[in-house]
Amino acid sequence: MWFLNRVAGQRNRGSMDWPYPFVEDELFVLTLSTGLEGYHVQVDGRHVASFPYRVGYSLEDAAILSVNGDVDIQSIVAGSLPMAHPRNAQRNLELLTELKAPPLPEEPIELFIGILSAGSHFTERMAVRRSWMSSVRNSSGAMARFFVALNGRKKVNEDLKKEANFFGDIVIVPFADSYDLVVLKTVAICEYATRVVSAKYVMKCDDDTFVRLDSVMADVRKIPYGKSFYLGNINYYHRPLREGKWAVSFEEWPREAYPPYANGPGYIVSSDIANFVVSEMEKGRLNLFKMEDVSMGIWVGQFVDTVKAVDYIHSLRFCQFGCVDDYLTAHYQSPGQMACLWDKLAQGRPQCCNPR
Repeated sequence: MWFLNRVAGQRNRGSMDWPYPFVEDELFVLTLSTGLEGYHVQVDGRHVASFPYRVGYSLEDAAILSVNGDVDIQSIVAGSLPMAHPRNAQRNLELLTELKAPPLPEEPIELFIGILSAGSHFTERMAVRRSWMSSVRNSSGAMARFFVALNGRKKVNEDLKKEANFFGDIVIVPFADSYDLVVLKTVAICEYATRVVSAKYVMKCDDDTFVRLDSVMADVRKIPYGKSFYLGNINYYHRPLREGKWAVSFEEWPREAYPPYANGPGYIVSSDIANFVVSEMEKGRLNLFKMEDVSMGIWVGQFVDTVKAVDYIHSLRFCQFGCVDDYLTAHYQSPGQMACLWDKLAQGRPQCCNPR
């Protein structure tokens, strides 16, 4: 019902076409993972809920996991934690030279991938570097960078700068990390892709997103040369939530529905749209909205109104809720799942690694 209430014209009650995730007296696997802005909950491999962190909360402060309610716990497993604490790897970066980014290309490239991350997400970045980012490092036509804002803790920022200097794949944006400012990271991605390197296409994803690089580039190459496009899992007629922690006020968004926009875990725009975003930002004419994926939808709409038509290309293979077989991107993937997906892909099997 939450989903139906967000879709314009769906005010009447409808029926669910998927089952409630819990059944009395039956086993289930619940996975709790930490994302960029909050906790994500999966049941039997399907994403069912997300909860934002409290204001001022830091993951380093979490010390206890407690389970309450009418449920019998069979086992609790920290399956995706590294064998050694991430700090140990940070102290021994010299052992990871094969994961360093190559120098900036002198020639234009096909695809630039900007990955949103947080200062404390060293483990997530390492999982990306050891998995699908290997394809990027070995490609002459693609390049990827993490975009990270400053943390409230001095030690986290010191470690981040050491990591950035060693791997050469981090762009530190000069503001404090905040959900409301994530949209500025997207602007920074567009600027880097068009001003620092010259890319035909610009992709944005998160550090818990697994990207099938070869398949993504093959899909992009099917689009006619010179065509302005917006590729991803496109939402149409989504309504803003007016209540709850993710609420959007009428002052922030007075309209009944958002413009068409692609889900944030993975989307691609042509370089002319990225150039437009940077140019409008410099002129002070860019509409900034706290939800970065909706913001890109707003900017593409402005581009259509003032420059030229855009092809909106919808693909469910940019998976929002987790992973589907033959995915282009898989979201909410833990470091352990990243490694599993990479192993399967090396065997020619683009299949999911969801716990069952």
